[in-house]
Amino acid sequence: MGIKIVLADDHKIVRDGLRTLLEHEPDMEVIAEAEDGRTTVRLARELIPDLIIMDITMPDMNGIDATHDVMKDVPGVKVIALSMHSDRRFVTSMLEAGASGYLLKDCAFEELARAVRTVMDDQTYLSPKIADIIVSRYIKRSMSVESSAFSVLTQREREVLQLLSESMTTKEVAFHLNVSIKTIETHRRNIMEKLGVHTVTDLVKYAIREGLTTLDSKSCR
Repeated sequence: MGIKIVLADDHKIVRDGLRTLLEHEPDMEVIAEAEDGRTTVRLARELIPDLIIMDITMPDMNGIDATHDVMKDVPGVKVIALSMHSDRRFVTSMLEAGASGYLLKDCAFEELARAVRTVMDDQTYLSPKIADIIVSRYIKRSMSVESSAFSVLTQREREVLQLLSESMTTKEVAFHLNVSIKTIETHRRNIMEKLGVHTVTDLVKYAIREGLTTLDSKSCR
């Protein structure tokens, strides 16, 4: 039986390319695909894959929060981040969420295949392109603490912020998360207070800057 893999990326062309390459590996099998973080978490619960290749910037729920939920709900599943983001805030947040590997999207497929086998051997794999910048600071904890959405806001606040920035109304967010409108209004007020912003436009700009959403995600609704 091969390594059972779920592909999580909001671009179908990326998923199609990865599936084709991975399925040529004799010890790997793609069992499902997801285009957003929330679907990824659901598939992980239902299918119990061995490994998830996870993008970070996805609609509905970002890859960092999705990784956190997968680690909490499905112990034993490995996650490798495959992202265009090399900023150390994304890398450290992903590793703290439970990911076992982090590669950049411009890597060769051979490196991804090597990373899959490495993390399945219970080791950590980080792309050499970012290792010198990130690993030493992450392991030694020598870098200064930087303010980001993943240190300032709670996970639920990040979810609410992402959905609001993707053009959902307060009522739609409440329905989507199965909570009351009043609860979402409270979250929105707390988010604005924590971030020091006063308009939805500023919230959207912040969400895009922090990688919680993209202009593409916002326009698709």
